[in-house]
Amino acid sequence: MASGADDPEPRLRVAVFRPDDDRLADATALFESLGATPVADPMLAVEPTGERPHGADYVVFTSKTGVEIVAGERPRDGDGQRWEPGEATVVAIGASTADTLREHGYPVDVVPEEYSSTGVVEALADEVEGKTVELARSDHGSDVLVDGLESAGATVHETVLYRLTRPEGAGRSAELAAGGDLGAAVFTSSLTVEHFLDAATERGIRDEVLEGLNDAVVGVIGDPTRETAHAAGIDVDVVPETADFEALACEVVETAAPTYHE
Repeated sequence: MASGADDPEPRLRVAVFRPDDDRLADATALFESLGATPVADPMLAVEPTGERPHGADYVVFTSKTGVEIVAGERPRDGDGQRWEPGEATVVAIGASTADTLREHGYPVDVVPEEYSSTGVVEALADEVEGKTVELARSDHGSDVLVDGLESAGATVHETVLYRLTRPEGAGRSAELAAGGDLGAAVFTSSLTVEHFLDAATERGIRDEVLEGLNDAVVGVIGDPTRETAHAAGIDVDVVPETADFEALACEVVETAAPTYHE
């Protein structure tokens, strides 16, 4: 695998697909601190809808982005209205979402042990019968939450807080993968996998990209993303025990780094 032309010594080149906001900046800084060369290639753009959660017994947040939107940090058409939970039980998938809720002055009542839709269903299944549950998330939310909570006896309503689209021009890392110049890639959702491969297909290099990825180290944030990658023909090397980006990044670098220190 090739290194950057100006690199004094081989460095691990890692494709990072996070949205172009503080998450991408933080991811880039993290990989640099780990001695890798990040290739920033955002595969997701956030488009707020202007919607807010409805009143419910439980309100479930699935991402940091959703919290920032309801807190009024990402206004659409000038609408920065802040949502208030009232008496609702607030549920967060993952430590990052929970931390963001607290940073914005919201209570966090439930954080499932498993940071996934399945984990939320397991955490709430014994207490939501006859209750209303509001899912505050993107337009690409999993049906697992709806089906699981309805099976537990809840009335489930979904509010789409934001849409996730592929940024124009995304796909620079696909060209690197096709040329064998990518040492690793980290996917944080099924949609990042799909958008990455869509970008490769549009460039007419999908087969070459798959071959290049399968010669690299591929890390994913959890089982749903692994399943999507596997179905697309991508071999997954790293799935951290905790669905946390820092854990993912560290494990990917640790797995790939020996190639660069022979």
